[in-house]
Formats: sequence, structure tokens, C-alpha cells
Amino acid sequence: MAIDFHDPRGATRVAPESYTCRHDLSGSPTIGLLANGFPDSVAFLDAVEGALAGALPQASFKRYQKPGASAPAVASIVDSIASECDALVTAYGH
Repeated sequence: MAIDFHDPRGATRVAPESYTCRHDLSGSPTIGLLANGFPDSVAFLDAVEGALAGALPQASFKRYQKPGASAPAVASIVDSIASECDALVTAYGH
């Protein structure tokens, strides 16, 4: 039995641009985990942290949370992430 997935997004008028997004995670990196306010985004990040901690035992983690699912991250959170973290994982939950 085959399963077909339908991508509901329409065609874009802007051509996608490739970019490289990487950071050297050797040493003792601090990885930020940003929950977006949807239910289970924190629980999802619990699992992400566990997986990353297993792969990067020298890493430390800092948690952040947006004020709500439809609200942008406030400037103070963005400033904290930028000054305290070497990398960031954001999460959506439902």
C-alpha cells in the first residue's frame, strides 16, 4: 500500500536560495531550545535535548519560551539567546 503526501503550499514566486547554516559544536557549546507556545512544544524539546545530549555530551542547554504561539519572540528573549547560546533549536508543537 502506497501513501501519497500532498503539500498544501502553493507555488512560490521567489526562487529558493541555498545557504549554509552550521556551527562548530566541538568544545562545550551552549544550545538554546526555544518553545513556541503551542501545546507539547516543551515536551518535544525535552526529547530533542535528550537526543542532543546523547550525541553532544559536552553541550549545555538553555531553555526559552515565547509568550504565545502567535506572538513573536520578544527582544529580551532574542538578546538572551544571541548572547548566551552558540546554536538554537526552535520547536513547534500541537
